[in-house]
Amino acid sequence: MTPVPATMTAIAIRAPGGPEVLVPEVRPRPAPGPGQILVKVAAAGVNRPDVAQRQGFYPPPPGAPDIPGLEIAGEVVACGEGVKRWKKGDQVCALVIGGGYAEYCLAHEGHTLPIPEGLSMAEAAAVPETFFTVWHNVFERGRLQKGETLLVHGGSSGIGTTAIQLAKNFGARVIVTAGSADKCEACRMLGADLAIDYKTQDFVALTKSATDGHGADLILDMVGGDYIERNYEAAAVEGRIVQIAFLRSPKATVNFSRIMLKRLTHTGSTLRSRSDADKAAIARAVEQHAWPLIAAGQVRPVMDKTFRLAEAAAAHARMESSQHIGKIVLTV
Repeated sequence: MTPVPATMTAIAIRAPGGPEVLVPEVRPRPAPGPGQILVKVAAAGVNRPDVAQRQGFYPPPPGAPDIPGLEIAGEVVACGEGVKRWKKGDQVCALVIGGGYAEYCLAHEGHTLPIPEGLSMAEAAAVPETFFTVWHNVFERGRLQKGETLLVHGGSSGIGTTAIQLAKNFGARVIVTAGSADKCEACRMLGADLAIDYKTQDFVALTKSATDGHGADLILDMVGGDYIERNYEAAAVEGRIVQIAFLRSPKATVNFSRIMLKRLTHTGSTLRSRSDADKAAIARAVEQHAWPLIAAGQVRPVMDKTFRLAEAAAAHARMESSQHIGKIVLTV
């Protein structure tokens, strides 16, 4: 194995701002501590939280590197004290607290999984953040059951395309919203039962119509703002709404009587700040329930476009254009 260098190329955020503030620079290569592995990164997923961090709205938690990037795939090149599952040469993908946009990245042993059979490195890097998020919020927090109706906002995003496939494989009916006819068609091709163009159609009315007035049993929302009150209208009695992001606003004027009248549950979560134990538990559940589906070809990350590491600014511009369908990935 080639010796591990003392320095590496990483993408720095020069100052809060637009995509152009992402610049390659030479950084010291990190060393794994207890329970950590060092991964030679082959690919790193690009996610909305990376964009928020670049803009200055989502600072890394204490102890996290200032380098963006929350999911990686690559080869283990060093193991810290106490690491049991992994060894040098293992091909892995991992959820990380930052540092993914680099040639080398540290990962927690328990947040790392073997690359699913049949996936390329780029595809494997597109899995951890989205699959961890969807599994926890749709199936654990949202308690989606076979035969229920799931409404997913942002159906053509990395989160949305993952949610469609997993929910269908577990026997749910899936309704999505997306922003164009092409995106709606892509969602239907993945298995969505109904795709609603939110720019021209009313998702509340169409969700109720498609469910004979019942409404959605579970709503996965990354939009916020005025969608919050509209979700309460679209939800079924005893429905659940899980908030995972706010593309519009975290603030809204809402008639909360709907919560009482419909006995709704509105919850939410974010992954990055969760404890190591919490994320390790989600990793085990994802490996148990989702990895066999990937290996069988029943679920697969939907890939939009790959960029070289030095092209991180272009990757962010692509994400902010909202033209993408599925995942954007950096290759190293």
